[in-house]
Amino acid sequence: MAAALALLVAGCTQETQNTLSRGIQNWTGTDGVLEIYAGDKLVRRFLKIDKVSTAQGTQDGAPRPYRFGYGVFDANLNGEVDPGEKKVYFEFSDYSTSYVFYESPR
Repeated sequence: MAAALALLVAGCTQETQNTLSRGIQNWTGTDGVLEIYAGDKLVRRFLKIDKVSTAQGTQDGAPRPYRFGYGVFDANLNGEVDPGEKKVYFEFSDYSTSYVFYESPR
């Protein structure tokens, strides 16, 4: 059965493989961190993000120039989820923001 599954995945296009991988990640969850910078200074950090998505137009389906997601707002920038820090919705622009998104090393 594992061999059949491997052959099935190998026959998929790279885009299909990426979609399958994202579906598995969405189901199992990830522990992403998003850091937003103003110049060389860290100004915002969001923790426990499962994914960052590209916005799409409702009428034309075209990608929009910003990303969005949900994560815990790290108000004191200490890299920990502290009491009182809550999960929030966030957006950031492709044009005006320097950002780094990575899986938490913990």
